[in-house]
Amino acid sequence: MRNIIKPSMRIGSKSSRCHNIIQIFMSKVISVLKPDKKPLTIDSLINEAKRFCNEMDNLPQKDLFGVTDGKAIGTKIEHKFQSFLSENYEFSSGSSAKGLDLPSVDTDIKTTSITQPQSSCPFKDSKQKIYGLGYNLIVFVYEKHDDNEAKAGILHFVSCSFVEAKRTADYQTTTGIRNIIANNGNEDDIFAFLNDKNIPADEVTLANMAKDILHNPPAIGYLTISNALQWRLQYGRIVNLKESVEGITTIVKYEG
Repeated sequence: MRNIIKPSMRIGSKSSRCHNIIQIFMSKVISVLKPDKKPLTIDSLINEAKRFCNEMDNLPQKDLFGVTDGKAIGTKIEHKFQSFLSENYEFSSGSSAKGLDLPSVDTDIKTTSITQPQSSCPFKDSKQKIYGLGYNLIVFVYEKHDDNEAKAGILHFVSCSFVEAKRTADYQTTTGIRNIIANNGNEDDIFAFLNDKNIPADEVTLANMAKDILHNPPAIGYLTISNALQWRLQYGRIVNLKESVEGITTIVKYEG
């Protein structure tokens, strides 16, 4: 007996095939118009930070009008930068475990006003003041004013720098340690120095640190780190840096 195929079944089959063809075609069109995002790297982060500063510089921003709180402004800029990066790159963001904005490139975003270029970060270990925070920093420094006629905030990025982890220690502490070692200092000299500098640790810990430092001297850091419940980081030395330093990339040079 011959199979009898109803006309409605033929129509349904053709409709399904057409739908599949259209889906395949559209997916190919989308893939051409919106290529796969590239993984974020340190080099691309630096390049995009430069582009971000150029595009956002002096751009009227309604959501910043009347905002005077530095922390609120910083948060908005950091979110805008992450959104800017996400247009072309894939990256993990906002790791609560590491406390970093961009953990996939081991980097934290810091944004501060040129009026007082500083911010804070969690205290994890007293060695951070000597060997660095343990991660990279990208530091945006801005000036802000309001355009009352346009009812918008205007940002001008006066400085931007990428600081490798090894350069995120305290400048005076690391230079002092290296000077002691250069002058044939020993563990006792380093211990006394750490004690005088009020490194937040007990005597046993300081003695162990002195031993480690003698065998593994730190690189010179370029932050000013103040002791507090959180580290207080000051960026004036990086903003005003004139010479070339390995481990610090000047993205926008301060002309003040």
